[in-house]
Amino acid sequence: MIAIKLILSALIGYGIGCISTGLILSGKASVDIRDLGSRSTGATNMTRVLGLRLGLLTFLGDFVKAAVAVLIGTLIAGRDGSLISGLFVVIGHNWPFIYGFKGGKGIVCSSAVLLFATPIEGLISGILALLVIYISRYVSLGSLTLLFSAAILLLFTRGMWPYGAWGLLLLILAGFQHRANIKRLINGTESKFTGKKQT
Repeated sequence: MIAIKLILSALIGYGIGCISTGLILSGKASVDIRDLGSRSTGATNMTRVLGLRLGLLTFLGDFVKAAVAVLIGTLIAGRDGSLISGLFVVIGHNWPFIYGFKGGKGIVCSSAVLLFATPIEGLISGILALLVIYISRYVSLGSLTLLFSAAILLLFTRGMWPYGAWGLLLLILAGFQHRANIKRLINGTESKFTGKKQT
């Protein structure tokens, strides 16, 4: 019975993740955000391409959908349901089947998942990420800081299983989606975030 609940949590999480706020909003602006800027459907690219208002709306939509997925997973299968649903909402956001498996990078979803599934570790990691972004102006560096610090914190505060392993999986997903950003950070060619629409 528990296996069925966990599978259901994963399917619901993935399905919710496939709802792309960025694509919905960019579609209303008569563009496909995946053809512009960094080609990501996330809030950062939406801000750079279509402006701060749509970027904030994208952030809100992606945050809420991830929070909802975690809450539904909790109702279905408790702690394990929340972790599974949280992981799969990020996977659905990154690789939505209804949009040809081309989505975002999963950072806003991951931040919501961490905050709702592991509030203390999520809050500390979020603060560290915001500080890094504020100081460096590199959203990608802040994003990786969020998941790296969360994984380390979870390993130390809650052990390897299931939280530590879960945090590492979220970090791996983020690292994979940011592989191009990591190369640019190393090469010193990564774009800094200004919060303004790029022309």
